[in-house]
Amino acid sequence: MKLRSLLFTLLFALMTASSAYAQRTIIHAGTLIDGRSDEAREQVSIIIENDKITGIQNGYINGNSNDEVIDLKNKTVLPGLIDLHVHLESETNPMKYMEAFTFNEADFAMRSTAYAKRTLMAGFTTVRELGGSGVNISLRDAINQGFVDGPRVITVGKSIATTGGHADPTNGWKNTLMGSPGPEDGVINGVAEAREAVRQRYKNGADHIKITATGGVLSVAKSGDAAQFFDDELNAIVETANEYSMHVAAHAHGTEGMKRAVEAGVLTIEHGTHMTEEVMDLMIQNGTYYVPTISAGKWVAEKAEIEGYYPALVVPKAKEIGPKIQSTFEKAYKHGVKIAFGTDAGVFPHGINGREFRYMTEVGMPVMEAIQSATITAATVLGMEDQIGTIEAGKYADIIATDKNPLDDVTTLESVPFVMKGGKVYKK
Repeated sequence: MKLRSLLFTLLFALMTASSAYAQRTIIHAGTLIDGRSDEAREQVSIIIENDKITGIQNGYINGNSNDEVIDLKNKTVLPGLIDLHVHLESETNPMKYMEAFTFNEADFAMRSTAYAKRTLMAGFTTVRELGGSGVNISLRDAINQGFVDGPRVITVGKSIATTGGHADPTNGWKNTLMGSPGPEDGVINGVAEAREAVRQRYKNGADHIKITATGGVLSVAKSGDAAQFFDDELNAIVETANEYSMHVAAHAHGTEGMKRAVEAGVLTIEHGTHMTEEVMDLMIQNGTYYVPTISAGKWVAEKAEIEGYYPALVVPKAKEIGPKIQSTFEKAYKHGVKIAFGTDAGVFPHGINGREFRYMTEVGMPVMEAIQSATITAATVLGMEDQIGTIEAGKYADIIATDKNPLDDVTTLESVPFVMKGGKVYKK
């Protein structure tokens, strides 16, 4: 018995010693913006084991002989950024409207892998994918399984629209091709189909739901802002989504569609171009977040001036709606609406998502608040604030670094030289 006890003691000691000297990664950060605090810290060591942060210490610790030390003493270190509005299956180009007829599903899938990697290399370690064909679900899984380099993807699969609405995939097609897409395709009319469409998204593997509560800019349909769901349909979508622990994001440009969506209980309003003070008050009352996508507005307004870049039906909408989003953001921020970071990447080229910070701060949002909108606030929207969004012990080691301190020069967030996701370095 004494021998057995001695063997157990030795085994425990060996296991303890092995754990104590397990390889760690230690980041020496010259400046740390942790995503939660309003103040930056200087000369900090971040300790990482496997995919998680296990500690943060003041000063530069040496670690053990088998620890990997990453020297970022001349950088500013931040949490991996989160973009709550991207479209990873496609990217703007003058021939994009033909791709529905010339691309196979595999073509979209292959291109999505390149867009995902470009997004990660830009410092965005988590994104909310807000609608494509559904290929984005397979992309999410491929990234999670390690087959593709990309950000952590939270996806809605295919958006839900009404017949002829902004996400009806057959808008602009000739009659013999148009057909009558239904709930399986994300197109609904009435309460029963609204519930069916949500359940189909769940069955397909989507994480959350997106609706197109109003008309949109880039769809081949006349209205860019008319309300496109009735109250009973919206209530059915939100209620059903909540049953599956899914939140609802609402694309919306027009005032009436926004009001209906907010009152139905959507979590986020995307774009929000014609948002009024009445809508802002409703959003504050209901705890609704605003995801502005200023970058997309500026891009479509610019490209609408190029003949042939967009179909003729799209051009006047792009010229009218695009330039207004930044000023709407300014009003909403000053009114006290909760702001969460999102760009609509795909409407403009993937990988330049960081420009949104410049546009947000140009009209009065302090840089630290803009960073928090893309870290702790965005993580809270996703219900993942206990996993991502800050540099704290227990969180995933999603960490980026910039050459300059963004509090001094926000444009440094547009060129990120160091990217780690889940403890793995992807860019150094």
